[in-house]
Amino acid sequence: MKRPANHLGMRHLALFVEKFEATEHFYVELLGMQVEWRPDEDNVYLTSKGHDNLALHRKQPELDTSGGQKLDHLGFIMNTAEEVYEWYEFLKTNAVKIFTKPRLHRDGATSFYCSDPDGNRVQMIHHPPIKIVN
Repeated sequence: MKRPANHLGMRHLALFVEKFEATEHFYVELLGMQVEWRPDEDNVYLTSKGHDNLALHRKQPELDTSGGQKLDHLGFIMNTAEEVYEWYEFLKTNAVKIFTKPRLHRDGATSFYCSDPDGNRVQMIHHPPIKIVN
């Protein structure tokens, strides 16, 4: 069977979160995402100017996610390496937990890792091969 036409890239991620309001605040107020849709009090869909979609779902007590998949991190793409450093300073001043300082990687990328309020690792990264389309 022949592979279908190329897809448009990974642009959607959904997370179960326990600290729902704090996590929404992190992505909206600190990272600048916009609420695209809020179907109810336990779900919100966020976007970065229509380029992507992040769904936050309030973790329900009866939902056992302990044996499910494990997320290493999610990443936000920056236009320049300098922007990575600017985000590092901004998030530090907003009391965001920072795991690493910005660094240049062997592949030419520049990034650092921080945490959202629910403990998910977030990478702020400039990766030159990724083309930014506005």
